[in-house]
Amino acid sequence: MTMRPIRIIGDPVLRTPSEPVTSFDADLRNLVQDLMDTLLGAPGRAGVAAPQIGVNAQVFVYDADGHRGHLVNPTLELSEELQDDDEGCLSIPGLYFPTPRALHATAHGVDQHGEPLTVTGTGFLARALQHETDHLRGRLYVDTLRGDTRRRALREIRAGRFDSPSRGR
Repeated sequence: MTMRPIRIIGDPVLRTPSEPVTSFDADLRNLVQDLMDTLLGAPGRAGVAAPQIGVNAQVFVYDADGHRGHLVNPTLELSEELQDDDEGCLSIPGLYFPTPRALHATAHGVDQHGEPLTVTGTGFLARALQHETDHLRGRLYVDTLRGDTRRRALREIRAGRFDSPSRGR
């Protein structure tokens, strides 16, 4: 089991759009395994994207609403119907803010072998798919916040009011 350290806000890799995966080889399978080990290595995690462990590749893993898997080179189809629940991020530990997301999401991509894969979810799974895909685009959930919620989030981040996790957590 290889649980990789999570990169924290301020690390440039979190703001860099990830490169599409073009080689479906042992390196990719090892990356997917490391991501899954990192996801499952601590309780309460719903997803981990490659940039969060310092890898510039369009890959993420998820474990939400009883669904567990991975997706490579994802694209999203989103419903117009919204949900507005609290959201947090391993890369901004300890902070949670009401974050608008589509209620339904369908993610299209491929698996670690290059085979087509579609994941459809509602509620928490839809939120996780959107959150992790945003990571691959160099976006954090706080980028989607608006108004007073956004101002409060940015104030708390600037003040360093988030938990400082041990890097392997």
